[in-house]
Amino acid sequence: MKKLAALFTASAQEFKKVRTICMCGVFAALAIVLSYVTSIQISEHLKVGFSGLPNEFVDFMFGPAVGSIFAAALDILKFLLKPTGGWIPGLTLNAFLAGLIYGVFLYRKPISFWRILAAKLTVGLVINVVLGTYWLSGYYGWPYWSRLPDRILSNVIAWPVDTVLLYVLLKAFERAGLFRTAGIVGPGKKRQDAGTPGPEKKG
Repeated sequence: MKKLAALFTASAQEFKKVRTICMCGVFAALAIVLSYVTSIQISEHLKVGFSGLPNEFVDFMFGPAVGSIFAAALDILKFLLKPTGGWIPGLTLNAFLAGLIYGVFLYRKPISFWRILAAKLTVGLVINVVLGTYWLSGYYGWPYWSRLPDRILSNVIAWPVDTVLLYVLLKAFERAGLFRTAGIVGPGKKRQDAGTPGPEKKG
């Protein structure tokens, strides 16, 4: 519990950094652009989209406090820019909770395929299937239990594909040194703002 509280405290401290606000702006713009790109329909139950990736990068870099607020605000902004039907508050709550979960799983942790797999499974089943189906059933008048199997199937099929996509991109950014350049230096190490000099070497 103390570790979780420390994680949220560290994430909340990210709000104080200009770098965080600037990078969230960049990722928000990228997410909006990607939301206009048609997702790839691979099969009847598998559709690969890319607009959620910027959210997950923010969760990884800045944690659950920043990630959850970023995701909820972005969900509302996307609706205002491109409204499709009515606004469903439950889906905005889902975005908030997904940011929270990804942040807890990924923030200040090594990039691990199995950790991403677990995070994706949690979000897919709890947020997308259980809660998402509930909100959509209430809004559209769907029978909840009749829609549930199809949504379980589509999320389970998309689960490994989405995991591989996020893992490959995070590792590519890490290998390219982009996280270190942005001040994201990995777990267990102190982060330095750009331009902050390190300790002087003696001798």
